[in-house]
Amino acid sequence: MTATPITAAPITASARAQPVRLHLPATPRPAPAGPWTREAVSALLSQPFMDLVHEAQTVHRRHWPASDIELASLLSVKTGGCPEDCSYCPQSVHYDTGVDASKLMAPEEVLAAARAAQAAGATRFCMGAAWRSPTDRDVEKVATLVAGVRALGLQTCATLGMLAPAQARTLADAGLDFYNHNLDSAPDFYPQIIGTRVYDERLATLQNVRDAGVKLCCGGIIGMGETRDQRAGLIAELASLQPAPESVPINNLVRVPGTPLADSPPVDPFEMVRMVAAARITMPAARVRLSAGRRELGDGIQALCFMAGANSIFYGDKLLVTGNPDVEADRALLQRLDLRTSGTRA
Repeated sequence: MTATPITAAPITASARAQPVRLHLPATPRPAPAGPWTREAVSALLSQPFMDLVHEAQTVHRRHWPASDIELASLLSVKTGGCPEDCSYCPQSVHYDTGVDASKLMAPEEVLAAARAAQAAGATRFCMGAAWRSPTDRDVEKVATLVAGVRALGLQTCATLGMLAPAQARTLADAGLDFYNHNLDSAPDFYPQIIGTRVYDERLATLQNVRDAGVKLCCGGIIGMGETRDQRAGLIAELASLQPAPESVPINNLVRVPGTPLADSPPVDPFEMVRMVAAARITMPAARVRLSAGRRELGDGIQALCFMAGANSIFYGDKLLVTGNPDVEADRALLQRLDLRTSGTRA
């Protein structure tokens, strides 16, 4: 039996002329002419995951070097004893979490910690104190710390609770670069997690800091029981500040035994990536920082967060009083991802 040869059909001129159709992702949308609305951010967060990450990475590359990561270090200079009742916080006097109240650290201790952070590669050093609102005397002491840390060549940041206008000016005169005061959540979810102050008090402190010429470090927390729409509300509030914060920390709730949120179900880690992406798209000039809860995310989710536009991390063994991935693990991860640490912009 003789096999019949198979002859390929000739390629016609019309077939050669047919273009190859590639299914490329859509061009990222332009930013809205006015403030980002909650509805617009909600639509952003609800995009197909890969489309959202692609859009965020495209925006990121328009405003930042693709592989640049800022290392920031955070030291609790006054721990525990806070009269606020923030449901997530182990430093509140309202909850038994095993955190003992302490006095403000001595300047030489703080400077030693700042030098160690700088030697490990950090370019920004943040000092946190568990106060509802510091006294003028407290602020003067912190101003001394700020001046000492700035003299080392580090960017300075502080988080001390609510500030009056004159207190913000005192810190600005000492050389404070950033003030951290998170909004935490959307306005409509806020009363469910904090009862000892109202949202407008947070906004007032942010305005006092701005008026003093200090940059804002302001973000929030996910995983406290909020809906995705309420996460959109948080991003919309942040992006609508005039101007938007120069640093935006996105925190993944650390569930601390003894706090009311200790038994909260963990949030889907891909929601963290979505939040980073939304922050990047709506606030393209900001440093978007992976903050609390990085330990629980794992390397893969952190890598996706970097792809979605995160370009700063809190770096060190502790973030105030909760655990943080250690220095060597962070260095190894950044090296595996071909990311470089540098930069003092914003």
